[in-house]
Amino acid sequence: MKKRLVYNKILSQQNYRKASIIIGPRQVGKTTILRELQRQLGGLFFDVDIFSDYEQISTYERAIATFKINGYQEMQKEFFYVFIDEFQRYADLSRVIKSIYDHHENIKIYATGSSSLAIKNSIQESLAGRKMTTHVFPLSFEEFLHFRDRDDLTVKIAQLGGVETDDYFVAINEVRVLLDEFLVFGGYPDVVLAKTTLEKQDALRSIFDLYIKKDFAEYVKMEKLRSASQLMKILAINNGQAANYAKYGSAAGIGTETVQNYLSILQETFIISILRPYFTNKNKEISKMPKIYFLDNGVRNYFLGNFSTLDLRQDAGFLFEGFYISELIKRGIDSETIKYYRTKSGEEIDIVLDAPSMLLPIELKFKKTTGARDISALKRFVEKNKLPKGYLVAMGQLKKIEEVEIIDCFRNII
Repeated sequence: MKKRLVYNKILSQQNYRKASIIIGPRQVGKTTILRELQRQLGGLFFDVDIFSDYEQISTYERAIATFKINGYQEMQKEFFYVFIDEFQRYADLSRVIKSIYDHHENIKIYATGSSSLAIKNSIQESLAGRKMTTHVFPLSFEEFLHFRDRDDLTVKIAQLGGVETDDYFVAINEVRVLLDEFLVFGGYPDVVLAKTTLEKQDALRSIFDLYIKKDFAEYVKMEKLRSASQLMKILAINNGQAANYAKYGSAAGIGTETVQNYLSILQETFIISILRPYFTNKNKEISKMPKIYFLDNGVRNYFLGNFSTLDLRQDAGFLFEGFYISELIKRGIDSETIKYYRTKSGEEIDIVLDAPSMLLPIELKFKKTTGARDISALKRFVEKNKLPKGYLVAMGQLKKIEEVEIIDCFRNII
């Protein structure tokens, strides 16, 4: 099994009573993680997409009886481990987990779910104070290299720190080739492991045909799925641009309120990330147009219907922006703190990390070399807000220019 970076964090929760809730989009490896945990820890596995599995734990009484039949003893000192896959399918399972937690100190539950919206609705009260939540996303670029058996390149990337060069890809050209692939096809494990371009496209089609028909259909009436699918295509076309909800709704044949509802579903099922504009006046952030990025470029290109190589694309810069934003989220940055900045005169900074203890501007440039114009907005933002520095992320250049540090796209700056 190719282990995810988050696996050891989840495994380390084995000695805590609280239920470990693992959430993330479909087909990112949550079930594989759960199966590996069971292999290491022992215990019972329930796939509640299978109704007979659900029936065995559908009530507290049935669950405890099932556990006892399979070796659980109420007085045992060590944990009895229970693994529940896709538990959000049934709202009553949250209450079952709550009852087990409240009455059995020696039962540890791991559970996965594909929709944070459904999980929020079902566990907000029942599991308050009784759970630990871990997010699992599509592969980061580091994990992508691991899945492709190129951990040697991860080592080379790590050695870029402290180096000044005009083109770091000269030294690690193989990284650029693989990064270009990652920017087009994204990080879903089945897609990464597929051998050919056609197999990668088929893997994405399989994942998202099922997503629309199963996950999205849980929130949208069947007759509205066509409009929802059309909205996703519109979002793909306008990826990374200021979102006009009224315009999108008109093109998809739905109202503005419905657009907002669908966007909420897409965000809570880990398909898109919504970036608000940065303002010191927080009320303005809510009223101004956000930018919308797909969390995975392969998904975006699937709905766009374009898997062309980067040298043939006009949207390579937007793919690069989406990649970098998703890498921040995969590193644990709260998506709500990732914003963009634009002045009335049109001056713009791609990312402003806006957290209580941090204000950090980051400009993204999908080109090897940079000049004074590329850092002018960053410099003014740094000076205006009296910050120690800002970052420009480039595609080959590494150096410092006054208040701006030009870094590679793999650097962990947080």
